Amino acid sequence: MITIISSTNRPGSSTQKLALYYQRQLLEKGVEADILSMTELPGNLIETVMYGKANPAFEQIQERVAATQKFIFIIPEYNGSFPGILKFFIDVCAFPQSFYEKKAALVGLSSGKYGNIRGIDHFTGVCHYMHLNVMPLKLHIPNIRPEFNENGDLFKEDTLKFTNEQIDKFIRF
Repeated sequence: MITIISSTNRPGSSTQKLALYYQRQLLEKGVEADILSMTELPGNLIETVMYGKANPAFEQIQERVAATQKFIFIIPEYNGSFPGILKFFIDVCAFPQSFYEKKAALVGLSSGKYGNIRGIDHFTGVCHYMHLNVMPLKLHIPNIRPEFNENGDLFKEDTLKFTNEQIDKFIRF
C-alpha cells in the first residue's frame, strides 16, 4: 500500500492539491494510493497520544500508517524547513512498525524560488534516523501556485517530466 502524506494542516493548501495530483497520476498508472493529510489529525493529539496515552481517532490513523509499505511525502517549506506538524506526526507514530525499513519518496514545494530544498534535506535526515529508505530522486517545486491549471493539474512541461519520472521510479522502488 502507498500512502501520500500531505504534510501540512493548512486548509486548502497547495500541498493538498499536489497530493491529489500524485494520487491521480498513480491511479492512471494502475496503482492505488491513499492520502493522509495532517488536517486529519485529532485536535487534541498532543494531550492524548504522547507518552503512551490512547486516542481512538489516532488509532485509526496509526493503523493506516502501519499498513503502508511506501510513502510519498509532499512537504511545503515552513520557515526554511518542513512543518512542525509533520515532525509531531512522526513522533506520535508507533516505532518501529510505522516507518522502519519502509520506503519513501520526497517532494518539496514552496511559494518561493527554491522548492523547499533545505526542508527536504532536513527531513531526509529524520527518515534516515528512522530507517525509512528514501528514494534518491527528490523533487523540489518552486513557485507552486502557478504550476496548477484550473483543474488542479500540473501543466508545465519540465514539472510534468520530473514528476512523471519520480512516480515511475517510485512504483519500481
